[in-house]
Amino acid sequence: MTDKTYTVYILATRKDGPLYVGITNDIRRRLGEHKSHQFSKHTAKYNIDRLVYSENYNDPSQAIEREKVIKKWRRAWKIALIERDNPGWDDLAV
Repeated sequence: MTDKTYTVYILATRKDGPLYVGITNDIRRRLGEHKSHQFSKHTAKYNIDRLVYSENYNDPSQAIEREKVIKKWRRAWKIALIERDNPGWDDLAV
């Protein structure tokens, strides 16, 4: 265990647009990379940079497992997860 926070997050362009599920130990830095289209060809190609969902973990293995689970989900399940806490699909990073 560590004092770091690990964030599992979902980015989107809009409700009916593409989604991206990721994990990071520095959400501010990672969002900056997504917004400047660095390091992720997928998010750059589709302009996916709106943070619509996140979960924090103290244990990196729990965060990694959760990311893997969400990535395998059907799109409808991911949308339901987002809309449970963020029905307006607001950018949570602003």
